Amino acid sequence: MKVRLMMLLLSIVLISLLWPEASRCSVAGVNFTVVGDIRHFVTTPDAVYIAAADRLYQLNRNLSLVRTVNQRGVLTGKSDSAQFYRVPEKAEWNATFSVNMLLPFLENKTLISCGVTDKKCGYCELLALTNISRVVYRENILVGPSRYPSASVAFLVSVASRGVYIMTAIEQSKNKTAENMCSSLKSEVLYLYDTVHHQDKKAGNQGDIFSISGDSATPVFRSKGDVDFVDGFQIDSIIYLFANVPSSVAGGNKVRLLWLQAKPNKVDTMKSFRGSSLIIPGGKGSSLVASSVVSGRVHSPLWVGVFSMDGEPSNTKLVLFNITPDLNIKENDDQDFSTSTTTYNPTKPRELQPQKVLFKKTSMTSVLAVTQGAWIVVFIGTGDGQLIKLNVDKNYHTTCPTLLHRTDGDSKVFPRMHLDAGRQHLYAAFSKTVQRVGVSKCHTHTTLQDCWSAQDPSCVWCHAKNRCTFKDECPNSSWLSIVEDYQPKMISYSVEKQSDGRISLNVHANVAVDPNTSSNFACNFLASSVELCEREGLPPKFPECKCILSKGTIPSQGMSVALKVKLGSMRLSETLKIMTCSDIKGSPTAALCQHCIEVGCAWSNGNCSWATAGVVSDRVCQTIQSATMLSISSVTPSVVSFYGHNRAVMSGYNLGQVVGVRVQTGMDCTPQESPVWDNTGQELLFHIPANEGKWTVGLCAVLPDASCHGNSTLTYVSSPSCTAVTPNTTWSSGKRKITLLGSNLEFVDSVLHSHAQQEVSLFTDRSSQNVTYHIPASQSAPRVFTSIVSLKVANKSLACLQSITYYPEPQFTSFTSTRTGDNVRITIQKKADHLDMSLEEVSAVGVYEGKDYLCIMEVKETSNQTDFFICEIQSAPDAIFRQLKVKYGEKTVMLQNTSHLFALTLLVFLLIPAIILVVVLVYRRQQQQLTVKMNKRMENLELDVRNDIRQGFVDLQTEKADLMENVGTIPFLDYKHFASRIFFPENEALMASCMADVSQVTVKVHLDECCQGLSKLIQDQHFLTSMVHAVEEQKSFTIKDKCALASLLTVALHSNLSYLTEVMEALLKDLMQKNSSAQPKMLLRRTECTVEKLLTNWMSVCLYGFLRESVGQHLFLLVSALTQQMSRGPVDRVTEKALYTLSEDWLLWQAQDFSPLRLKALFAVGGDGEVSEPLEVSALSCDTVEQVKEKVLTTFEAKFGFPYNRPVSVELDKDGSFVALEEVDASSHVVGEVTMLNTLKHYKVPDGATIKVLSRSPSDKPLQTLKDDRDFSGKYFHLIDPDVGEDRGKSPERKKLQLKEVHLTKLLSTKVAVHSFVENLFRSIWGTLQCRAPPAVKYFFDFLDAQADNMKILDADVLHIWKTNSLPLRFWVNILKNPQFVFDMDKSPQLDGCLSVIAQAFMDSFSLSETQLGKHAPTNKLLYAKDIPKFKQEVKDYYRQIRDQPPCAHADFHGFLHEESKKHENEFNEAAALKEIYKIIHRYFSEIVEKLEQNGAPAELKEQLHEVKKMFEGLKSCSWS
Repeated sequence: MKVRLMMLLLSIVLISLLWPEASRCSVAGVNFTVVGDIRHFVTTPDAVYIAAADRLYQLNRNLSLVRTVNQRGVLTGKSDSAQFYRVPEKAEWNATFSVNMLLPFLENKTLISCGVTDKKCGYCELLALTNISRVVYRENILVGPSRYPSASVAFLVSVASRGVYIMTAIEQSKNKTAENMCSSLKSEVLYLYDTVHHQDKKAGNQGDIFSISGDSATPVFRSKGDVDFVDGFQIDSIIYLFANVPSSVAGGNKVRLLWLQAKPNKVDTMKSFRGSSLIIPGGKGSSLVASSVVSGRVHSPLWVGVFSMDGEPSNTKLVLFNITPDLNIKENDDQDFSTSTTTYNPTKPRELQPQKVLFKKTSMTSVLAVTQGAWIVVFIGTGDGQLIKLNVDKNYHTTCPTLLHRTDGDSKVFPRMHLDAGRQHLYAAFSKTVQRVGVSKCHTHTTLQDCWSAQDPSCVWCHAKNRCTFKDECPNSSWLSIVEDYQPKMISYSVEKQSDGRISLNVHANVAVDPNTSSNFACNFLASSVELCEREGLPPKFPECKCILSKGTIPSQGMSVALKVKLGSMRLSETLKIMTCSDIKGSPTAALCQHCIEVGCAWSNGNCSWATAGVVSDRVCQTIQSATMLSISSVTPSVVSFYGHNRAVMSGYNLGQVVGVRVQTGMDCTPQESPVWDNTGQELLFHIPANEGKWTVGLCAVLPDASCHGNSTLTYVSSPSCTAVTPNTTWSSGKRKITLLGSNLEFVDSVLHSHAQQEVSLFTDRSSQNVTYHIPASQSAPRVFTSIVSLKVANKSLACLQSITYYPEPQFTSFTSTRTGDNVRITIQKKADHLDMSLEEVSAVGVYEGKDYLCIMEVKETSNQTDFFICEIQSAPDAIFRQLKVKYGEKTVMLQNTSHLFALTLLVFLLIPAIILVVVLVYRRQQQQLTVKMNKRMENLELDVRNDIRQGFVDLQTEKADLMENVGTIPFLDYKHFASRIFFPENEALMASCMADVSQVTVKVHLDECCQGLSKLIQDQHFLTSMVHAVEEQKSFTIKDKCALASLLTVALHSNLSYLTEVMEALLKDLMQKNSSAQPKMLLRRTECTVEKLLTNWMSVCLYGFLRESVGQHLFLLVSALTQQMSRGPVDRVTEKALYTLSEDWLLWQAQDFSPLRLKALFAVGGDGEVSEPLEVSALSCDTVEQVKEKVLTTFEAKFGFPYNRPVSVELDKDGSFVALEEVDASSHVVGEVTMLNTLKHYKVPDGATIKVLSRSPSDKPLQTLKDDRDFSGKYFHLIDPDVGEDRGKSPERKKLQLKEVHLTKLLSTKVAVHSFVENLFRSIWGTLQCRAPPAVKYFFDFLDAQADNMKILDADVLHIWKTNSLPLRFWVNILKNPQFVFDMDKSPQLDGCLSVIAQAFMDSFSLSETQLGKHAPTNKLLYAKDIPKFKQEVKDYYRQIRDQPPCAHADFHGFLHEESKKHENEFNEAAALKEIYKIIHRYFSEIVEKLEQNGAPAELKEQLHEVKKMFEGLKSCSWS
């Protein structure tokens, strides 16, 4: 079983690496980003090594971090005796070891790392390949260049009898002097160093490591002038060196190739050199930029180089050379190099001509070439961050280049690239990143035809897998691939005329197949489903077959032939169009030539002929000159991003017949064509299509005959990017000037905002780095919200990294003016806000006698939450400005001068005493009249209060617990919905993301590589506890964040509850130790840290079974009883207060008189007015129409067991006709501006009345829902009169005064009605079934007992409080107050008030203190005052029984946890939780690392954390979705 599981996991990992559907990162590759810039990077079959500015990295093949070595240290001593020692990351240091040479030495299992320290002292190390932190050998010596960057190379050379040497070729430049302060350097160009002790020891020579001495003398190799080395390598016994020899003469630069023979003696090796110059045609001079030998060739070594032409670094060519050594060249006899100090041959070096110029492109920077069968595969890196693949056939014909990778910016690709051991991935370095990219996109070709058309020698169509794969991935199966030379079609054919007049149709299958398939080859030719060929002749032989047609078979208009080719178990089909070649006649145009070739004929001397008498390639058609006098003068724009451009303009002459524009790369790539519109003959419009690469393409104009004429170029570059928005705030009315910052912004067509539909395309300023425009208005009421800014480029929208926040309009409050000579100084006051308005954004104009006077802004000041804009009106009239126009954006505000209001204020103060005197006289007169009225009303009030008290006494004495005892099926929520509501009560987004989809519940969901790494990391208790402590110590990590972290950990570790329990215990112990010296009784009382919320979740998980089996029914019965009791009396629809309740806060003491009604509800059935049998529904005369609907629907569902269709409308049977009942209509009573909701009493509905219930269909006009009105409580009232002044005489039935205390007896009557349900619920919680508490309760209480013993806590009250805070307070109260966590139900506010009272009584039962209650005590305490002592005794017995219960065995409890994990397997989305946890880790990454170091975490744990970070960052950078 274990073997099967391991094989399954291995297959999943392999699929995730190879299938794009299984792993997002497999297509775009993975990457690793270093600190600082990359200096060198090398690979071995098992690892990647990177030397950065001050760190050395060891990665595995997947670019996951294995080790990091700090390159900082302490340099002691002076000159040659200086010693360098590394120090820890945070220790003091005075030097950095900068690596200038990095070589993996596989035979010795070491990594050779050489460079200089800060004093330019040479230093070398031999590091273990498997662990770069282990130094095998070190020495203070300069090996390789002394500076970086340097045009120098270093590589290993092998000599049969002497082993391996290090060869270094050092840049020589008279303008760059050596900066070595520790020892002098010789001026040699070439050095050979030993790699092991006594490697070259002979005749008394020491021969230590890094020794350059030879058998008899120290070898010498010098250059005549400056020289830059580009590459060096060894093939068999020949050493190859490539160098640039610069010249001050224009075009005098030389690219030199040197051959040396690896001989046992170093001096002989140096003297064996021969040299030649590499010649690049079509240029005045060239320099070598990058180099690669074509690896995998056995004979005649080939080499490719990137050359910059004519001194232009961006003008580059890729050129192929045969670099077989020319033994006819004399050794040690060269114009530029010599092994003596003075002798140089003045003769010009022999020149080496290229095989072919393979590729031309701007700014190529790196190259790597390998063989794939007869093909050469070339990988090219560019200066703008592209990795391109170029396939070259055996005839050196190049196919269409393929883009493997493209950076978002323009990061240059380093000259060196490497392949992995399996040759399926390419490693390339950018500024700070190493990228691993697949060498082929085989998996993207879904059909056999697509796989072949890719012309990729790496790919084959695997018949067994029915997909395009690498050849190595198709064992024991028939396969099909491309042939050794480029072919434009899989099936090619020609038509020939034989000597006897018969026609021969010759078919050639341009495919390569496995040997078994080639032997099973057959062709079938059909025309109109009839066999076409004569049966005589030879059978087909792969890859050719022939069909002999009899005379007259081909009609004059031609014919279609259905060809079916059998290749083993594979089938190919093609429709061939053939004609009699001599019938194709006309003017010798390119279109006629193309038609001739397409039907299998040949083109010869301007005519179409049989295939035996001309050229059968369509290339001949491209040489035919068209009679069309068409020319292209310009294309605007000529530079676009790779997303293309809409509405481009082509200008020229005679463009009237142009129907399209063709985009062609100039190689064998399928061209793109765009249609044309608005063609004037001199100008036409077209869309420039998107292109995957950044390169220059050709454009030509397409005519109706498909011929293409004219010539122009178009350059694709990187897409725009927006990195900042300034300012990033605006006011609601918009039109603020906004500037976007970024790169390539000149290609932006328009700017989009998420809140607005229109595009902003009118820019006030635009350049490559910024775009300025006026932002649109908010299009909604003034409020604070965020709008995402996006760039529209052709048909693509690119989001900016920063968004814009809208705020309400700025509030300019007033202004003051002060005359200063001839000028007036204006100070404008504005409330401070988040807009940060500048002087340039505000303008002001003073208004005097209808004329405007410009106020010139001078300065802005801020003080006491007020902004002051100060401006000056020059040469102002001798007057006071009382009005000022302030303009911002397109909005104008008119301000009034506040200084002239002083006189008006003084007048008001003088009038106040007089007004007060008049008011007092009027008041005294009205007081006398009011006293008479009040005496009469007091008599009526006394009578009303007596009646209310008597009715309350009657209710209390006649109350019966006649509520329902059986509620049928209880609507329990399933486990995942219950747990999610406990875990995330206030975060619906997290709740939804962490719940598994329905499809995931039944299927084991496998995590991706990133989540697997994080899951493994949090399974380490040392890391997890350190991480929790680290983030909790941050002030920015709120209580809400702590609760979220606890719940995310619960979800992520739900499959391992045993481990989650261990983590919780460890964190609880830490919390107890932290609080031991404070107040231990406060422990676990609140939820202020992660472990407290974790405990809540843990209890919920462990007690779900007990809750559902033992407590759930009693809880649901209580909730049902409360609901029924509240419905017996009035419930105010607006405030939702009820007459029958347990909470004084929700008591409807203002209730008016009401009477019970029994209604007969008829339900409409069918479409012909038919109705059901009447259903009796209980209602109250004070119920609103909506309340009646709810009671009807509730009664229906209770009787029939299923709900009636919603929404519904009701009609009253009134004198034989039905009248619609509405909550608000024209007859509604209005008090002031407040409308009373219509009730049954309003409609005069009698007892026993009949109502009809109609179901509204979705197509009907929706019913008016008053609750949807935001100001519902302000516009309407029900049972509680509005607080408005109106003559109550209009409503005499509502005029009597109500006293709240009179109705408090309703609380007691409700308590009596539901008391039995409360008791049953409480005892189901603290009762012990068979004298045993739930396992989790016993286990955790024992844990608390043990911790109290360890902390020497002797106070029994402390332990009681701990247990109370852990179980009743932390879990049961949450359940009692929130039954919607357990059942599929809604909780009304009045129900919530009742449950809060019951929950308080529940907690009072666990209290140790005795509460003294008086007449002013809260009613919720008084209700259960007599019951609490009895409950307290039961709680004490419960705690004692748990303590006396035998301990829960560790194995038994962990078995229980394992069963709980297994029972709810796959119910949560573990991956979503892990990604949210990583966001927290990423947010506090440095703090977590610091905490790990403080806690002494092992290095492997910190490395694992960094590896997880790299994987998640790799996931973010994937461009393939």
